[in-house]
Amino acid sequence: MVTIVDIIFWIIIIACFILSFVGLIYPIIPAVLMIWIGVVLYHFGINPNELSWISWTMLVVLTILLFLADYLANLHFVDKAGGTKWGMRAAAIGLIVGSFVIPPFGVIIVPFALVLFTEIIQKKTLRGSMKVAFATFIAFLSGTFAKGVIQLLMMIVFFFAVLF
Repeated sequence: MVTIVDIIFWIIIIACFILSFVGLIYPIIPAVLMIWIGVVLYHFGINPNELSWISWTMLVVLTILLFLADYLANLHFVDKAGGTKWGMRAAAIGLIVGSFVIPPFGVIIVPFALVLFTEIIQKKTLRGSMKVAFATFIAFLSGTFAKGVIQLLMMIVFFFAVLF
């Protein structure tokens, strides 16, 4: 029998899952943490026996893949374009600052501008700096796409375990 408390928990769980996708655009929201909050709320608030060890293992593996996808996308594109460590740091700072400036476009514009500026300061040519800045943009898009797919897979694993 479904109680009002169960309904409230489900609303919170679904809100957490939705927030995880918002976190793809606003990196200040910890996307994967939102999914885990939803899963833990279900486990401790609704049914502690529903999720099997296989489900938990798949969620952990997908979480690791999510972090690897983001890291490897940045590493691949920025390194391939000849970016410096300072350029990569500028991209990370730009991503955080950009989520507060010109939302949601700030997460694209601010890192691009900071990386461009940082690479120029590192005595790269304008063309080389633009290449690295563009690679940062591509890394963000590809990393975001990969994280979105993995987050969706995490939710599918969760709902499959809960509903079937």
